[in-house]
Amino acid sequence: MTHNIHITKATESNVSKLDFNNIPLGRTFTDHMFICSYEDGAWQTPKIQPLGMIPTHPAAMALHYGQAIFEGMKATVNAAGEPLLFRPEQNAKRLNFSARRMGMPEFPEDLFVEGLKKIVDMERGWIPPQEGSALYLRPFMYATEPFIGMRAATSYHFIIIASPAGPFFTKRIKLYAETKYIRAAEGGTGEAKAAGNYAAAIRPTEIAKSKGFDQVLWLDAHEFNFIQEVGTMNIFFKINGKFITPSLDGAILDGITRKSVITILEDNGYEVEQRPIKLDEIKEASANGTLEEAFGTGTAVGIAMIQAIGHKDEEIHVSDESPVGQMVMDTINGVRAGKLEDKHNWMVSVVA
Repeated sequence: MTHNIHITKATESNVSKLDFNNIPLGRTFTDHMFICSYEDGAWQTPKIQPLGMIPTHPAAMALHYGQAIFEGMKATVNAAGEPLLFRPEQNAKRLNFSARRMGMPEFPEDLFVEGLKKIVDMERGWIPPQEGSALYLRPFMYATEPFIGMRAATSYHFIIIASPAGPFFTKRIKLYAETKYIRAAEGGTGEAKAAGNYAAAIRPTEIAKSKGFDQVLWLDAHEFNFIQEVGTMNIFFKINGKFITPSLDGAILDGITRKSVITILEDNGYEVEQRPIKLDEIKEASANGTLEEAFGTGTAVGIAMIQAIGHKDEEIHVSDESPVGQMVMDTINGVRAGKLEDKHNWMVSVVA
């Protein structure tokens, strides 16, 4: 189905002001945004317009009751300069999974993908050419109805904005296992990409950074022993030749990079086991020399190699090298750049 998306172009582009070799993280935005409103029980008037402020009533329900969800995606270019999206249909499905959990209306998945294609095609000049860099895309939805009362809102905005981005981490990282605060519990909103999940993570992340760590490693809400995920990514461990990653238990985000990494590992002959993982098991593997490497996976971070994990007053050494992690990173970047075969048809051209 083709949708009638009304387009109003900016009179002047700001792309000439961007230094592609020095991109400030999350602070530079492209010239346009996609916006669609939900009113009277239906999504209406999709349009692309110049990036600008969105008038918001001070009683907008998202500000008071937290009905806000988002997705994270990247657009890259191949050697021919063709803009490409990575598995956009998976983001569309996950956005609607989050919407259902948060009591919000689902957004048409074909319009989600079509809106992405059109805005990326318009903003193709903003896509960094360097491998490992990309145009970061942020689709999000929030409740706009002005009402003070505890119920689902009746009006919403769905918006897509875009921001050029370089590599998130340029060095191996250290995680801090949090033993006071929790990210999510089974039955909560941990498996949804809800804004409030990240708000609750801000203070623990700042505490971890003050201790010299880069990210929080979240543990379960009951024993503070079972590993869930990292602040901005899922996590994989290689122990005695086999990869393990926490199983999706209702408290862990079903990462699109995570599922892609599982496929890449299996394509290369590695066994991948999805199951509960205790931090005690990681400590034991580090002590006996069977912990070979670990890395985080996520859209924004790509593949982040893990050096160590802090837990209370001790530091667990993970590894100094991540050969398989590097292979996975090179594979994803190569597929995104069109340098490697896209054997699973993950890449989608923005041009019909």
